Amino acid sequence: MTQIPVVDSHHHFWEIERFDYSWMPEGSPLATDYGPDDLAPLVQEAGVDYTVIVQAVSSPDEALWLLEFAEQHEFIAGVVGWVDLTDLDVPYTLDELQRSKYFKGVRHIWEGENDPGWIVNSGAINGLKELVRRRLTFDFLAKPPNLPFIPQVMDQVPDLKAVVDHIAKPLIADHTVEPWLSDLRKVASINGIHCKVSGMIAEADQQNWTIDDLRPYVHHVLGMFGPDRLMFGTDWPVCTLAGEYKTVADTTREILKSLSPADKAGVFGGNANRFYGLNLA
Repeated sequence: MTQIPVVDSHHHFWEIERFDYSWMPEGSPLATDYGPDDLAPLVQEAGVDYTVIVQAVSSPDEALWLLEFAEQHEFIAGVVGWVDLTDLDVPYTLDELQRSKYFKGVRHIWEGENDPGWIVNSGAINGLKELVRRRLTFDFLAKPPNLPFIPQVMDQVPDLKAVVDHIAKPLIADHTVEPWLSDLRKVASINGIHCKVSGMIAEADQQNWTIDDLRPYVHHVLGMFGPDRLMFGTDWPVCTLAGEYKTVADTTREILKSLSPADKAGVFGGNANRFYGLNLA
């Protein structure tokens, strides 16, 4: 049986002087450059074979920059970039990005919008329909207040190939479950929607989290989505606020150690390969 490659389905690169990272708080420890040369040894140490870079800036120019990295580094298997989904000219932007075989999908920093229903109220639905036409994916960067709007999006764009990032960022530090659980359960009931087991330690008590703080949330999403619709991600370098790259990988493996070998292979690589069309062996 062929070994299924391990894929980190979610991480970022940035250069602080290159783009506008105003979402970072003033004086944030994240406000330093992170690139492929920083990540390559960490990936190797953690037993990860390939990665997917995800946008951190609302700029198609950032997507082009990330695609250059994918062309240059063998371990980068795909890029999820940003386009203006409300722009009537978005097909032309996507034409340019899709010149690269590494361009796999789009993400919008939805959690940062003042209107929690931005995706259904902004005209972005037309852009999402364009993604469907092109067989591109969409990452929902949602927090609990955004979750009730995802079923509305899927009603209007039922063929959208979508994934919820970071298990929708429940308030792990407060050990809060509702209304996150009830709202995410409705999302999980929609056929085909995936969920990334990522971003959790940044939502926990960053200095004092334990694996037992994360475990209930992972078991909830496992129960809701099943192992066929979950994918492992590190959210590096955001995760460095609370732990190292290898710590994230090891913690996720420990929580999911009771899965069958086939289900583990799916969560830790096979599902991301299939969802994003990474074409890995």
